[in-house]
Amino acid sequence: MKKELLMGTALVSTLGAASVAEAVTATMSGNHKTGMEFDSPTGGTDTNAQTFDNNFTVSLSETTDGGMTISSSFKVMDETSKYDGDAGFTLAFTDGSKLDLLNAGNASSSHAISVPSSAGAEGVATTSTNQAATGLDFANDAGHALGIEYHTASDFLADGLSMSFSASTDSGAAATGTYRVDSHYAIGATYVTDLGDTALTLGGGISASEGSRAHATAVTNDTGGIHVGLSAVTGDLTVAVGFADGHKVGVNATSSDEYEGSVTKAGVKYVTGDLTFNVGIASGEGKDNTIGSSGNSDDSLDVTSASVSYAVASGVTALLGYTTTEASDEGAATNDGSAWYIGANMAF
Repeated sequence: MKKELLMGTALVSTLGAASVAEAVTATMSGNHKTGMEFDSPTGGTDTNAQTFDNNFTVSLSETTDGGMTISSSFKVMDETSKYDGDAGFTLAFTDGSKLDLLNAGNASSSHAISVPSSAGAEGVATTSTNQAATGLDFANDAGHALGIEYHTASDFLADGLSMSFSASTDSGAAATGTYRVDSHYAIGATYVTDLGDTALTLGGGISASEGSRAHATAVTNDTGGIHVGLSAVTGDLTVAVGFADGHKVGVNATSSDEYEGSVTKAGVKYVTGDLTFNVGIASGEGKDNTIGSSGNSDDSLDVTSASVSYAVASGVTALLGYTTTEASDEGAATNDGSAWYIGANMAF
């Protein structure tokens, strides 16, 4: 009986200790975006379909006695309910700087200027061999998961300046016939200043990756690129432009091509009351060839988009978007057309 009492006392004591143990702070956020898309491809059949994009994120954080915050997150996303749990850890220091550990990302991408475009979910699909891009960070590979990214505090070296540095190591896996990224480095910077009533933001970055392939399929051109952008905000009006240039290896279905390209973007956003108007253009050009060869014609992709968003209620936004696309693959026009979108987004 005495032994049973001792065991019971130990169990109660253990449970009591567990009940008072502190846990990290968890917050939830996400959105549900759904609507109808109406596609009108040139020379093809008009189609319409429901589109939806669901994201649910759980963010975890806790602060040490010394004031450093440790955070991470995981999420369920997209219409296929994919799970994304590969986020590493972020250490936020008391001086305002941060360090991302594991799957840290690319410092150049972190400072890409956001250029307004349609807020809808419409678009005209292009052929898979068209390598023309429309994003400013199209040549920014993040490297291997064994990577870090350091973000300086604001006003680093000069008022309004912040920077990021990232790098990753070789995974150690054996090379195959498909190009793979072994390591990367990147640097990015953002400078913010005021010009009268206008807030100016200048962002840019450079990224480079080194890769490998199996013997007899040597890499002739590793991946890398640069981008610069400028955003000006005056009251409710935002105007932004950006340019990027770079090259990639291992594109197309066979992963045996190298690609060189450039992107130019411009956009305007205007907010008046519950209404937000977006207009944007993006023009991308590129040339892809089998590694070690040359001579193919250019691919191109020109996209013009616009949207109207209306804040129906807190967290609920109605969307109407339109996009028109002109594209060519190896110099031949293909996948031109336009698309409409009407739907809503609910965020929490």
